[in-house]
Amino acid sequence: MRRPILTLLVLIIAGGGLGLWITRPQLVSAAALEGLTGEPERGEAVFHAAGCASCHMAPGASGADQIVLAGGQEFPSEFGTFIAPNISPDPEHGIGGWSLQAFASAMTRGSSPEGAHYYPAFPYASYAKAELQDVADLHAFWATLPPSAEPSRPHDVGFPFNIRASLGGWKLLFLNDDWVVEGDLSPEITRGRYLVEALGHCGECHTPRGALGNMDRSRWLAGVPGPDGRGGVPNITPGGLDWSEGEIVEYLTSGFTPDFDSVGGHMALVVSNLARLPESERTAIASYLKTVPAVE
Repeated sequence: MRRPILTLLVLIIAGGGLGLWITRPQLVSAAALEGLTGEPERGEAVFHAAGCASCHMAPGASGADQIVLAGGQEFPSEFGTFIAPNISPDPEHGIGGWSLQAFASAMTRGSSPEGAHYYPAFPYASYAKAELQDVADLHAFWATLPPSAEPSRPHDVGFPFNIRASLGGWKLLFLNDDWVVEGDLSPEITRGRYLVEALGHCGECHTPRGALGNMDRSRWLAGVPGPDGRGGVPNITPGGLDWSEGEIVEYLTSGFTPDFDSVGGHMALVVSNLARLPESERTAIASYLKTVPAVE
């Protein structure tokens, strides 16, 4: 009787070990980054397109302080409250000591230099589609930003969601570099797709989530109701947004809607970032949004 039990325990332990090995944090290979040289000037545009400061600046920061990525903003969810860390170039409290490989692995694989999984509140599920040259350019620009010695605060996430090893299974299910909108797209729409689906990570806020916190791609950009039943993040597919391409471009430039309303909340920071990009980038985003399958 003892032998079958012992065999079962060995199988369970072996299976658990195999599962942990399969779902271990993955790094971007050194070979994939070989020959890439980052350009800070290009990286600045990537920085604004990716909206890094919107989440990682200190709460209430304004003006020049918005590029001091001290962290501290809180993002409540049904899994707990995630708190943006200090990702300034400070070598002790920020990420000043990170190599390009560590930076790229965090952005596109959700893996820390210490070999742990990051929570997908950090939108690496979208950044996974980012071009490594853009990541290298962003890394180069990062080094020019002011450091902050503000310590990062821990996330307020309870059991069982605080078991980071389980995130390897989440990644196995949901982390990939597949595009949502496929087909024979024009160069402009293709660029818009890259800005929306990858760098701009628009789906992270505008797409409903599944039970495991994954974006429900069948309802891509269909909007998310507010938890109290009022307000929420709007549907920006053609089924919910009837603005013309020109009106979308104007909104992403000035923050004004066709009805003479103005942008508010966190979206105001998004518009502020996008307004820094060439108009052709906002036009590409608008063209893409008109191509997305309509969801009513």
